[in-house]
Amino acid sequence: MSQTQRSFELADLRAVAEELWPGEIAEGWDRVGLVSGADAAPLRRVLLAVDAVDATVTEAIEWGADALLTHHPLLLRGVHSLAEDTAKGALIARLIRGGCALLAAHTNADQPAGGVSDVIAERLGLMGSSPIVPHASDPSIGIGRIGELESPESLRAFANRVAAALPATVSGVRVSGDPDRSVQRVALLGGAGDSLLDHAAVRGADVYLTSDLRHHPAQEAVETGAVSGGPALVDVAHWASESLWLDGAADRLAERLPGVEFHVSGICTDPWTFSVGARQA
Repeated sequence: MSQTQRSFELADLRAVAEELWPGEIAEGWDRVGLVSGADAAPLRRVLLAVDAVDATVTEAIEWGADALLTHHPLLLRGVHSLAEDTAKGALIARLIRGGCALLAAHTNADQPAGGVSDVIAERLGLMGSSPIVPHASDPSIGIGRIGELESPESLRAFANRVAAALPATVSGVRVSGDPDRSVQRVALLGGAGDSLLDHAAVRGADVYLTSDLRHHPAQEAVETGAVSGGPALVDVAHWASESLWLDGAADRLAERLPGVEFHVSGICTDPWTFSVGARQA
């Protein structure tokens, strides 16, 4: 029987996901891989999304997906009940009843080529990008990316470049720095990244792009930069920065599992729905 005629099972999706995003490179605190589902279950349709929430679970079940592959693990932190009067319990119960498995590829999908930060670097046109924090077992992969734009541009122009590359969200693109500042060397980290504000590579960049920058770490970075140099800061929605990875992930899975239908959710799962009173620069 040819590969194109083969019937696939959930076990095949798990094996390919492990090949693309090995669990061994995930951070120690992470919880990746299969959350629910049986290896022998047939695999015909897979929905990809950043988050397992009511909207994406509904989409998966209504589309007839056999699996929902998300970036964020639903059960990242300890839970002591999957009762259906809890949010996570209700989601898991709906997925099981709907015959839809749940898998997660999180920090193991952040680090490789074609991973979350790598895709952002590519979309922004960075040249010669490499990890900010190389992985101990393979320095070609790792957390974040740092590279250079083809030519210097103003911070405002770079912010517009970022806005054009990412899906629109309520919070848009927030920037700390002189709009006319020239930037070329770019450090970035998809998802929450204030833990790297003090990293030497980040401090040596012209601009640092990430998400979820908290008030005090960002303020301290700005004040430190004024005294001893440091990057301008660009803060984008967490969901937006990680959503870019999904299309490439779906394509890579489809290449290895021909005949299985892969679809990227178009639902924005950014938690913020509207804003008022924003001050314009």
